[in-house]
Amino acid sequence: MKVEFWLLDASYDVVRGAPEVRLWGIDREGRRVVILDRSFRPYIYVLPREGEEERVAERIARYSNKYNILGVEIVDKKYFGRPVKAIKVTLTSPRTVPQFREAVAKIEGVKEVLEADIRFYMRYMIDNDVYPCGWHEVEVEEVRNESGWRVDAVYLAKGRPQYLGSSSPPELKVYAFDIECYNPFGEPNPERDPVIVIAAARSDGEVKLFTADGKDDRMAIKRFAEDLVSFDPDVVIGYNSNRFDWPYLLARCRVHRIRLDVSRGGGEPAPSVYGHYSVVGRANVDLYDFAEEIGEVKVKTLENVADYLGVKKKSERVLIEGARIHEYWDDPAKRPILLQYARDDVESTYGLGEKFLPFAIQLANIVGLTLDQVGAASVGYRVEWHLMRAAYKFGELIPNRVERPYEKYRGAIVLRPRPGVHENIAVLDFSSMYPNLMIKYNISPDTYVPPDVPVSPDEVYVAPEVGHRFRKSPPGFYKRVLERLLEARRRIREQMKGLDPESPEYRVLDERQKALKVIANATYGYCGWVGARWYKREVAEATTAWGRRVITETIRMARELGLTVIYGDTDSIFVKYVPDKVEKLIRIINKRLDLDIKVDKIYKKVFFTEAKKRYCGLLEDGRVDVVGLEAVRGDWAEIAKEVQERVIEIVLREGDVTKAVDYVRGVIDDLRAGKIPLEKLIIWKTLSKSLEDYEVEAAHVVAARRLIEAGYRVGKGEKIGFVICKGAGKL
Repeated sequence: MKVEFWLLDASYDVVRGAPEVRLWGIDREGRRVVILDRSFRPYIYVLPREGEEERVAERIARYSNKYNILGVEIVDKKYFGRPVKAIKVTLTSPRTVPQFREAVAKIEGVKEVLEADIRFYMRYMIDNDVYPCGWHEVEVEEVRNESGWRVDAVYLAKGRPQYLGSSSPPELKVYAFDIECYNPFGEPNPERDPVIVIAAARSDGEVKLFTADGKDDRMAIKRFAEDLVSFDPDVVIGYNSNRFDWPYLLARCRVHRIRLDVSRGGGEPAPSVYGHYSVVGRANVDLYDFAEEIGEVKVKTLENVADYLGVKKKSERVLIEGARIHEYWDDPAKRPILLQYARDDVESTYGLGEKFLPFAIQLANIVGLTLDQVGAASVGYRVEWHLMRAAYKFGELIPNRVERPYEKYRGAIVLRPRPGVHENIAVLDFSSMYPNLMIKYNISPDTYVPPDVPVSPDEVYVAPEVGHRFRKSPPGFYKRVLERLLEARRRIREQMKGLDPESPEYRVLDERQKALKVIANATYGYCGWVGARWYKREVAEATTAWGRRVITETIRMARELGLTVIYGDTDSIFVKYVPDKVEKLIRIINKRLDLDIKVDKIYKKVFFTEAKKRYCGLLEDGRVDVVGLEAVRGDWAEIAKEVQERVIEIVLREGDVTKAVDYVRGVIDDLRAGKIPLEKLIIWKTLSKSLEDYEVEAAHVVAARRLIEAGYRVGKGEKIGFVICKGAGKL
C-alpha cells in the first residue's frame, strides 16, 4: 500500500548490524507515523591521484572483511567544476565510516577522502530527495510497533519515497513551555535550586501551570512530562529553551533520579548538533534562534520581542525583575503575581511560535535541515546544506570542511554621512545586489582562474580593483544555485498575485519567498566564511569589489542628475527625494547596470551623526527608525536609552533642538540629585568567554569576579549588571 506523509523529523539507528532510517511524520488522515527504511547504506568517495584509480581501488578492496565493504566502484564526478575519477566505497554500517576514513586516507595514491562527515540520515535525505516539512509518498507495509513508539502506525518502506512538494502543512499540535526557577543567590543553580513553576500553553487552547511543593519540584516536573506526552505535540517550543530550560530540567531530573522521557522514540531530550536538544519524533524549536535575527530588537528578552511583534504588549502583562523571582515565590501575597508572570511568559512564547513557525517550516524545507535544527544552525550551515543538496544533483563532490585562519578582505563601501538633520530623504535599495552580481559575473569557486593560469581576456570577467578573474562559461556552481533560488522566488511571487492575501495559500507562499530571499542573500556571506566547504576568499573579495563599483557608479549617476547624496551603505544610497529625478535614476540604473533598484523607504526627516551606520529617521507612516544608536543597543543603561529616544522624538517630531538640550540638562540634574532609580543606571553585558580567558579587566569582568567572591555562580554566557559610580580609580 502507499502512504502520503509530511516529514517532521528524521533519525536512524543500527539494528542487528544494519542501519535503519526513521522518518517521523504525519499522514493525510492526521495520524502520527514513522516510516522505517532499511535499504540504504553509507558510502564515501576516495579521490586518487590521476592514473592510479584502479590500483587504489584494489587496495581499498583488501579492507572488505575488516570494514564490511559492500562495493567499490570507479565513477565520473566533478570536483570544483573539474571532471575527476573518484572511487565510491559502500559500507554496511555508518558506525564503521570514521575508522574506515582514517585507514583509507593512509593508502598510497589517495589524495582526499570526501563526504565521510555527512550524517547518515542527512545523506539518506539528500540522495533520496526527501525534504523536511514536505509531503512524500512511499510504498509501505505496516509492521508491529515492537519498540512501543508513541505513534499511531509503524511502516516499513518497500520503495524510495517520492517528494510531492511543500504545500500547506498538516494541522500541527504545538506545545509551548517556560520555566521559572528559585534564585535566592542570583543565577539559579540546578544542583541546588528547584524549578518552582513550569508553564505550558497548548494548541488546543489550554494553559497549565505545574508548581513545586514549596522547594520540592519532583512532582511538578513529572506532571509536566506526563502532560506533554499525553498531549503528544508535533512541535515543542520554548524561548531560550536549548540554552536554559531543557538543560536545567534534565539536571533537576538527575538530582531526583527520574527520567524526562518525552520523545516519540522513547528517551530524554539529548544535546545534538548546532547546540539544540533533539526530542526524537518531535520538533523541538527554540524561538530565540529566530528572534536573534530581528535587528530592530537589540535586547532580545521574551517580553521585548513579544512587545515588538505585537504578541503581548509589555504594558498589558506582569513584569518581574529576574533576580527577584524567589521573593515572589516565598511571599504568599506575591505568589499569584509570579504565577500570572509565568502564564504571560508562556502565552508570549506560544504567540511568538505562531509568528516564527510558518517561516521556519519553509526555511527547513528549502535548505533540507529538520525543523529543530534549522533555527539552531548558523546562517552559514543553512546555506551549506542547501549547497550540498545542489551539489548532489549537479554531480559535484562535496569538499571537506577545513580549519583555516581568517583572511581579511575589503568589504562594502560605506560613505561618511552628512551630519545633521535632513528632510525628505529617499533610500534607494538594490534588490538582492550580491546574488545578482554573482550571477552576472559568474563568480564561483569553480570558475575562478588563478593568476598563474593563462587565459584569453575574452573568456573571463575581471573584478575591479582586485583583478580576480572568473570564466564566463560554463555556468559556475554558485550561479546555478542562485539562479534556481531567484527563479523559484520569482515564480512564487507571480503565483501570489492571483491570491487573496488573507488566504492560507498566500501566507504559505509569502513565508516561502521570504525564506528563498534569505538563503540567496546569505550565499554571498557564506563564500567569505572561513568555515565554508566551498570557501574561496577571492570569490568574496571580487563580489564586494563589484558591489563597491555599483554603488560608486550609482552615486555618480545620481549627482549627474542633480540629486544630493546624503549617505551610502553597502547596497543602498540616501538621496534628497525629488520624485521625477529619482524615477529617472532608477530607469538609468536598470538599463546601464542591469540591476534592479527601488525606493525602499522615504524619511520625512533623518538625523545623521558623524559616524557611519548611526542614524535615526522619521518615516512617512510616523514610525521612528533607529540604526546603530544607543537606543537600540543592549549594552547601555536604560536611562541612556530613554534619554536618547526622547531626544530623537523631540528633534525629529517637534524639530526643537533647544528643547532637546534643555531636556538632557534636566535629566543630568536629576541624576546628580539622586532622583533616578538605581535600576535605570544598570549596564548589562554578557560574559562571552570564561573569566580566566579575559586578558583585559573590563567593568563587567570585575563585577563578575566580585559576584563570585560574594558566593554567586557566574560563568560564560551570563549577563552581568553593574553601575558606574564616581570614584578615584578607573574601576
